[in-house]
Amino acid sequence: MQIWFHNEVTYPFVPDEVLESADSVRASLPSRYCEPERAADLFEECIDEFLLCDELGLNVVAIEHHAGINSLLSANPLLVGILARQTRKARILSLGTLVSLRQEPVRIAEEYATADVISRGRLEIGFVKSGGSEMASNNANPVNNVGRFWEAIDLIGKALTEHDGPFRWEGRYFTHRHVNVWPRAWQQPHPRMWAATGDPATAAEVGRRGMVNALILRGREETCRAWAAYREARRSDGLAPVDADHFAYAAMVAVADTHEAGVALGEKLLWFLNTGLKSAPQFSRLLPGTIPAEFAPKAFRSQREIVAAPEKGQSSADAFTAAPKNNRALMGISPADAMARGILFAGSPETVFEQIREFYDDVGGFGHLVTMGRAGHMTHAETERSIELLAREVMPRLADHHAAHVAGRTTLEPGGKERFNGA
Repeated sequence: MQIWFHNEVTYPFVPDEVLESADSVRASLPSRYCEPERAADLFEECIDEFLLCDELGLNVVAIEHHAGINSLLSANPLLVGILARQTRKARILSLGTLVSLRQEPVRIAEEYATADVISRGRLEIGFVKSGGSEMASNNANPVNNVGRFWEAIDLIGKALTEHDGPFRWEGRYFTHRHVNVWPRAWQQPHPRMWAATGDPATAAEVGRRGMVNALILRGREETCRAWAAYREARRSDGLAPVDADHFAYAAMVAVADTHEAGVALGEKLLWFLNTGLKSAPQFSRLLPGTIPAEFAPKAFRSQREIVAAPEKGQSSADAFTAAPKNNRALMGISPADAMARGILFAGSPETVFEQIREFYDDVGGFGHLVTMGRAGHMTHAETERSIELLAREVMPRLADHHAAHVAGRTTLEPGGKERFNGA
């Protein structure tokens, strides 16, 4: 099992009275509340934490968000380039540049190829279906966002693998008359590709493409449902089964010397949910093109965002998720509830291992654990101690459990099926 660390570089220093009165903290909060000196300190600490991960055998993740206190990482390629040069052993996952919102996928391919060369082949490319406030921040049209997402991935993949001179791309959403990426990527045919998604329809397409499917803060039920759709899509299309290395789960992780101290640390991490999810309503529902037209009146009346059309055999009521309602529930979540749902693993090394092991078994295993290890008012010293305990006392036990779990099998089933009970 590979363990990954990421730090969203949250900015918790805006006065509480401002946060309470603002309609959003991740779309329209004025940047006058950001102090550049504090932001510089945060970036310096964040990069130092990544370098510590490199020393201790953890991999690192760079994400991207825009226009808010939930993350200062609005320029993903900049951090990826820094990590490519400054780290020596860690694999670097970009999760990732918002490909459906940028007008030039070829430029993204150039950035990734350059970072892969600088890192000497340690880059992994992650794609995220962006939406909501990210649309506004990038001046993007939400209509046909999903179509742009898949076509951008196809174009990036071809740009990274085509080495016989310029080619033309005449797609539905992107046109490029002269694609010829220099330098070419270090890894051939290209760095491994991930996609962060939890809805079954998208997870199924990720499965058909054989990409790593990352589930972020989804809990047991949604994780099992997405990975079942991934595997079923491969079965129904006659594709070979995949192993656990194609599945990743991302959760908040806080490790301290005692269980009580770890839970208190986990409560600091929950700042990201309790505060950082507050988004203006105009960016979280009723954006044109984000829901099927036939569902729009119901979405307006119920103030819910429909995120997927019904699959065969489903009713419309079963096919959509009330995302703003879910966000509101997460914003008030306690450490105990977050731990019960499997979106927070917190405590001592022993109790954190047991929490992750139980979740791992319940969902049928996975090859990557992505840890969100710092948020809110968590200090640099607390973060580094958590990283050290995770790397030295939790990671080896997870590796042993993972090796035992997959021994003798090429596929793992979700929902706790096929549990390995050997010695």
